Amino acid sequence: MTRPAWPRAILFDLDGTLIDSAPDIHESLNQTMESLGHPPFTLEAVIGMIGRGVPKLIERAHEALLIDLDAPTRDRIVDRFLKIYNPRATELTTLNAGASDTTRHFHEIGLPIGVVTNKPDAETREILQHFGVLDLMAVVVGGDAGPAKKPAPDLLFLACETLSIQPSEALFVGDSENDVEAAKAAGMRVVAVRGGYTRIGTDALGADLVIDRLDALADALGSLAPETGA
Repeated sequence: MTRPAWPRAILFDLDGTLIDSAPDIHESLNQTMESLGHPPFTLEAVIGMIGRGVPKLIERAHEALLIDLDAPTRDRIVDRFLKIYNPRATELTTLNAGASDTTRHFHEIGLPIGVVTNKPDAETREILQHFGVLDLMAVVVGGDAGPAKKPAPDLLFLACETLSIQPSEALFVGDSENDVEAAKAAGMRVVAVRGGYTRIGTDALGADLVIDRLDALADALGSLAPETGA
């Protein structure tokens, strides 16, 4: 397959899209909550809390327990969580089906790819390096880059600026409402991958296309190209 005329770049979400990180997040959150004297959550419950970054994860966990949480206390708990999570971020985490083959395919045909995530930059790069795909990425934008996190479009704008392209020239691939909302706000076409971390169901997200696996993406590009693109 030759490089298509559109898109000029493909940007991927990380958690729930390229990787299944829920098991490590689940274990780390339960250890954090246990240290505070709180009961553990099921994996399913934690999956429903993922999205919009660690502060939101901590807020949702406490909301589930009907515990009020002020910002300074939340931030201290965030720090505690990260100290537990960071050393074990790839202990139970796996690449999602088709992630390796798909990212390598686009890299090999000369189509720039990147990651835009609410997860902090350092942890994101460590995970990508662990799975051997960091060197494939033309851009990596973490949630601590400065701009507002998804579902705001700002991180996507930053990635496009780094790649010297317009948002309409990029495709975003994610798994959640945050991803779809961010892409639409940025003026990007967006693909949603089933099996990720969404509370409303993949088919209800409003993506331009829904796929079962990442390795279905290459064959789908033609159907996604804007009329003014390909």
